[in-house]
Amino acid sequence: MLPSKKAKRSNIGLTILRIAALLAVIAITVYIYSIRDHVEEFAAYGYPGIFLIALLANATVFLPAPGVAVIFAMGSIFNPLGVAFAAGTGGALGELSGYLAGFSGQAVVEQTNTFRKISPWINKYGGWAILVLSAIPNPFFDIAGIAAGIAKMPLWKFLLFCWIGQLIKMTMFAYAGAYSINWLEKIF
Repeated sequence: MLPSKKAKRSNIGLTILRIAALLAVIAITVYIYSIRDHVEEFAAYGYPGIFLIALLANATVFLPAPGVAVIFAMGSIFNPLGVAFAAGTGGALGELSGYLAGFSGQAVVEQTNTFRKISPWINKYGGWAILVLSAIPNPFFDIAGIAAGIAKMPLWKFLLFCWIGQLIKMTMFAYAGAYSINWLEKIF
């Protein structure tokens, strides 16, 4: 049985959407990597700057960008809970790049051992796996986001669980910065 014209148009539209998502991820990653040495300057803008730092640091896919170190330092300057909220929200939105890379269906990581270990967790536990993996500092969360995109996890679910995990992680870093830097200042 041949596919209908409507089905063909739907497949073409989905293919265009996937290609656009992949191109957006590549463009974001290249741009953020090119400005990585200037990211700390956003901290001068307070909580909106902290939001941008976390957004940019988490929007890169597989390329390291400064993020939690700046959040650690900002926790000693601003209210740690405000820092955690701004950074957690920015971080969750930044993680959309990995999700979009997976949604695009062009994920090269599908053949890696790490993907093969993380993907079953995403398929079995869904949002709870995203929450746990985003709450702990690890270099593999991009792969978890890609796996969620490939699994077609609803976007709202990915964002909600990622946001909660990011809030947990950023709260730990902001409070660690607030207490450790102040403690070191008292000693010296």
